[in-house]
Amino acid sequence: MRASAPPAGQQARPLTTGELLDAAVALLRTRARALLLGGLLISLVEQVILFGMRQYADVVDGIWPHEDRVPAFWLLLVVGAGTEAVAVGLLAVTASAAVPATLGAPGPWPARRGAAVGTAVIVAVISVCAAAIVLPGPIVFMLLGLAVPAVVIERRGPGGALLRSVRLSSRYVLRVGWIRALGYLSWLLIRLAVGLGTVAIVGLFIDTSTAFTDHLVTGLGWLLINAIAYPTLACLDAVLLVDTRIRSEGLDIALRRTQARGGRVGDLLVAA
Repeated sequence: MRASAPPAGQQARPLTTGELLDAAVALLRTRARALLLGGLLISLVEQVILFGMRQYADVVDGIWPHEDRVPAFWLLLVVGAGTEAVAVGLLAVTASAAVPATLGAPGPWPARRGAAVGTAVIVAVISVCAAAIVLPGPIVFMLLGLAVPAVVIERRGPGGALLRSVRLSSRYVLRVGWIRALGYLSWLLIRLAVGLGTVAIVGLFIDTSTAFTDHLVTGLGWLLINAIAYPTLACLDAVLLVDTRIRSEGLDIALRRTQARGGRVGDLLVAA
């Protein structure tokens, strides 16, 4: 998907991994204000929640727990997995509602916010439970990322959207999951660099030797980068849903035929 391409042709063929990452950024640009402001607000709420947990776990230097607070640190990681899943899921509602227009469907596309938000919460609860057990955590992450886009784009119910996400994500040896993991790890490295860099730079002017100031500054660094990372990851999930349907269900062929006949493109996107 290229930002300069005609809207109807932006996802009219299977995309490479690099093109999918570009497509996510291009989609973000189409709803930049709503997604970035939403990302900022959600990230702020997240950091308020996690600040007290960092204090309790006595996390130092933005990453490492105090040696006698490992259980509290583990709880912080588990809750963090849930807040990240909620954040990306909620932002995927807005991102997914913008996708049909790029395929030539008339707008505005209904976001179905009630069902979509409920699905995002369900995914977050499952993510927390899986993270607490450790091993299932990455599998859940790889399989459930398309649930909210399925609710919005295909107008499925929460249960059907979860099953749909598992089916699509399982195709081509978990291709969707590996691309989600690549996107997440890329932003994780950026977040670590920004978080630690913020502490180092601010430490030149403010005393961050106390736990409170250290956690406050670290939280600010996470807040700033998450406000961009979460919307981008949400957009990646939205474009992955369409790309997987193109690869495995011939959606691109159906789109071209429908457009040539002057039919309703939106009907192709809705679940049968």
